[in-house]
Amino acid sequence: MEKTVLNTKHRAGFVNIIGNPNVGKSTLMNALVGENISIVTAKAQTTRHRIMGIVNGENYQIVYSDTPGILKPNYRLQKNMMDFVNTAIGDADIILYVTDVVEKADKNAEYISKLENLECPVIVIINKIDLSDQEKVKSLMEKWHDDLPKAEIIPVSAKEKFNLQRIMDTIVNALPESPAWFDKDAFTDKNLRFFASEIIRENILLNYNEEIPYCCEVEIESFKEGEERYDINAIINVMRNSQKGILIGKGGTALKRLGTRSRIEMEEFFQKKVFLHLYVKVDEDWRESRKELRKFGYEQ
Repeated sequence: MEKTVLNTKHRAGFVNIIGNPNVGKSTLMNALVGENISIVTAKAQTTRHRIMGIVNGENYQIVYSDTPGILKPNYRLQKNMMDFVNTAIGDADIILYVTDVVEKADKNAEYISKLENLECPVIVIINKIDLSDQEKVKSLMEKWHDDLPKAEIIPVSAKEKFNLQRIMDTIVNALPESPAWFDKDAFTDKNLRFFASEIIRENILLNYNEEIPYCCEVEIESFKEGEERYDINAIINVMRNSQKGILIGKGGTALKRLGTRSRIEMEEFFQKKVFLHLYVKVDEDWRESRKELRKFGYEQ
């Protein structure tokens, strides 16, 4: 994807990405940034934090912000996740609302109403058009235009990287004139500890079934950088002893497999050798505890 260049003053702004789970928000974010910043799985609630990805051009800077999928909160963790979404709506220079060719346009009537009343530009992204046909996509575009007449409607396939340049052109032309918010060499606001924890959590999502991924939180206990490798100790917090047993597996085989897969991905991401040690800890109340959620970065 070629970078857009404008012959104008420097532009910069926050482009906040919101939408329901499983519409491909994180895949879109990664494609637009050109880095695997947000973890991607087929399971809901994959994204828990607000994650920024930064794209720099000759005279512009786009600060993308991927947010958790919209849901009705059942516990404090989910409530805090929705706080990230609401904050993203409030402080955006541009909103990307991601839907797809499957979900109904009226699924989030409350949020659609909020978007309709925003002063900032709103771009509706209809993702996964590779799974549909031209007539259906055209019909969806007309429906979204009726619902949000001021919004730009762009059909895309994030997976196939189709129409991403149109998104870039639309965003850059809508950015406010501003100096860069971040250093030109930065590509995210997150540190290496965060990515280490997300890589472990991604592998839990991909390799364990039922409630296990949703009852886990990964804490990086120590992260030491040596000349030849990173030494990382990580604690996986679960809510019950039975979950701990499933994570560890018979004779520790499941935990060893999780550690191996996570280490290999970390080495590829960090471009450096990694020594990874995993522990599993039972913390029955971590999803409701303000103290624990603050420690994990979900609450101020």
